[in-house]
Amino acid sequence: MKKYSFNYYILLLVVMLMSSCAKNFESLNTDPNRPKEVNPGVMLGQLQYRIVSSAVTSSRNFTHELMQVDAPRSSPGGTGLHRYVVNPGAGVWSNFYAYLTDIEDIYRIADDLNEPNYKAIALIYKSWAYSILTDLYGDVPFSEATKATDGNFQPAFDKQKDIYTRILADLETANELINTGKALTYGGDILYNANALSGSVNPGMVKWKRFGNSLKLRLLVRISKRNDEVNVNNQINAMLADPVKYPMFVVNGDEAILKFTGSFPYFNPYYNARQLDWRDGTYFTKFFMDKMNADNDPRRTLWSTTVTVGGVPSYVGIESGYPVTTEYQVGRNSSYNDVLKTYVPMGIMMTLAELEFIKAELAVKGFATGKTAKQHYDAGITASMAQWGLTLPAGYLNQPGVVYDATASTAQQLERIMLQKYYAYFFVDYQSWFEKRRTGYPVLPRGTGIPAENKFPSRVPYPTYLQSLNAANLAKAITSMGGDNSDIKVWWEK
Repeated sequence: MKKYSFNYYILLLVVMLMSSCAKNFESLNTDPNRPKEVNPGVMLGQLQYRIVSSAVTSSRNFTHELMQVDAPRSSPGGTGLHRYVVNPGAGVWSNFYAYLTDIEDIYRIADDLNEPNYKAIALIYKSWAYSILTDLYGDVPFSEATKATDGNFQPAFDKQKDIYTRILADLETANELINTGKALTYGGDILYNANALSGSVNPGMVKWKRFGNSLKLRLLVRISKRNDEVNVNNQINAMLADPVKYPMFVVNGDEAILKFTGSFPYFNPYYNARQLDWRDGTYFTKFFMDKMNADNDPRRTLWSTTVTVGGVPSYVGIESGYPVTTEYQVGRNSSYNDVLKTYVPMGIMMTLAELEFIKAELAVKGFATGKTAKQHYDAGITASMAQWGLTLPAGYLNQPGVVYDATASTAQQLERIMLQKYYAYFFVDYQSWFEKRRTGYPVLPRGTGIPAENKFPSRVPYPTYLQSLNAANLAKAITSMGGDNSDIKVWWEK
């Protein structure tokens, strides 16, 4: 009897201990460093890093070859962007729509928490991302996009005109929402560090405001041919006339450039790139390098490697669009400097240099920017040098290939502005291609290996997987666009 009694007490003790453990299991297994609830700050930093990394990668993989910044060492198949062969683009479509889902979540959560600054940041990212998507493809899903949680897996495609109207309105809303006297409650901002006040002002939110308005001016100029449809000129004039309401970039410190600190997980996206992928298989072109050589452009020293020619370190480029039989030897031409693989301020979204060149163009066209076209042009070149940590050499702006001639024709002035803008777009997503389509500049030489039937592309064809995932709406978009090849012009280019 005592034996059974003893066993009973042992069993009771075990049950009590197990019950106690079960009650405390959740608290014992809770990570004190893991947030209990999702808030905008938790999502923001990772979104910022991923979306700008995707854009920077696209600039190197797509824009640089198409816009004759670089060319592959060999290209025997008769294809390639440097020969104006553009394949259906799936990468940026998939990536950006995934990021846009996060952006919508940030906006929705911020709205629930009554956090207007996070809402404004989400709207700026949304406008930036959609502007790239629609300028790449034309009509894309917008109003019904990122609605999978609502059961909409086959969104309709919106017309580009409607998308631009919406994103310009969203940027106006963002400008109104921003409270420059309030810190981001949940932190998370790694672009402008708008997580704390300095006195009574949040310097980071001041910069967000400047970025949103600078981006809006970029997009207004992008669609300037459609002034009669969306009243572009009045919107531009309103922004230029009221810098208090519509502040824009003023100094290099205002620029929308994410810094890849090298601390986990914020590494430069090229940090682990193999030498073969980074520079042995790709070289800068003659078009890109010869101009820099003629001007003794100091950006060469940071951007490019040298090769020895006649015992002298030299910057040497290759042809673009060359015949299929051409193959350049490894190590005989200039390619990307390894410094760029770990370069910290490489996450470029928009710069002061770009804004100054935008204003230079507007000044040429008669808009009241507050300065002359030459002043903006000179400021743009100076800002680009400063962006890359370089000092403008004495007399640089007065060289024959650089000096601005205000007495030249409008077309000649615009060509000079756009050529310098082209160099300032180094590693800036697809912008130099978009601007080439809008203005025709810079004038790129046509390689002898480009088939006569290949035209300079105006868009990227839709991803092929949409034919199975969203066939009906894709078909409507293709009909609306007039086709689905790279020769089709988007609304603002027509």
